[in-house]
Amino acid sequence: MCSEALMQEQNVSDAFSAQSTLFDEVDEKNPIILWMREQVREHVLELWKPGNSILELNAGTGLDAIFFAEKGFKIHATDNAQSMIDVIDKKITLQSLTGKITTQCCSFSELENISRTGFDQIFSNFGGLNCTDRLDDVINSFDRLLKPGGTATLVIMPRICLWELMLALKGNFKIAFRRLKKGGVRSHLEGKYFNTYYYSPMQVRKMFSEKYSLITIKGLGVFVPPPYLDTFPIKHPSIYRALQSIDKAISTMRPFRSWADHFIISVRKNG
Repeated sequence: MCSEALMQEQNVSDAFSAQSTLFDEVDEKNPIILWMREQVREHVLELWKPGNSILELNAGTGLDAIFFAEKGFKIHATDNAQSMIDVIDKKITLQSLTGKITTQCCSFSELENISRTGFDQIFSNFGGLNCTDRLDDVINSFDRLLKPGGTATLVIMPRICLWELMLALKGNFKIAFRRLKKGGVRSHLEGKYFNTYYYSPMQVRKMFSEKYSLITIKGLGVFVPPPYLDTFPIKHPSIYRALQSIDKAISTMRPFRSWADHFIISVRKNG
């Protein structure tokens, strides 16, 4: 890996390590994040069966890993930030989940370090994979890890977000068009700088090649505002509930599924 890529991964790891003690509190206080996480979980529960083995990338503090473990799944949770893994390990002990969740400090760019294979599912939530400009290499590494007939579900930030484009009407062109910028966007978190890269659903679909069949693509947050507008549900509760209903109704429709804050893509490995 080149020095620039190494610096990117180190900065991402340091930034999210610094957030590890606050991550759950921020997540649980944000109604939009809670709603989005609920939509993702509903989606994957329609595809997965209790007892299935899941490889989770960018597991963070294990919010999803613990949820799925309690639903009867077996999770191998990975993250490049050791502090995040430490938080998960504490939760495993406190919630008596030993044997249901295993952990490994591992970057998505170094999945060859995962010795286990034959997972039923590979899962990555909330745009963790937007931290790489080599998403095709990450996806290519799935083939060794995922068993035939297994599924991969990734939640990724696309290049077009309707809410951000509308900010141009207020003169905020920097945010409005940032996702369209070539070469990634400079992001800042906990004093660390790193690049964020955006991908269209069709770009990601092509990365899976003919070895995989598309199950579905869903927009997540098309009309529901992005999580950083977390006061919107409080100020406009009736409008927010209406937007949630619209979002769910049009989530798989073109072109809306590509115009969201995030999109969910699920594929099945042929064989």
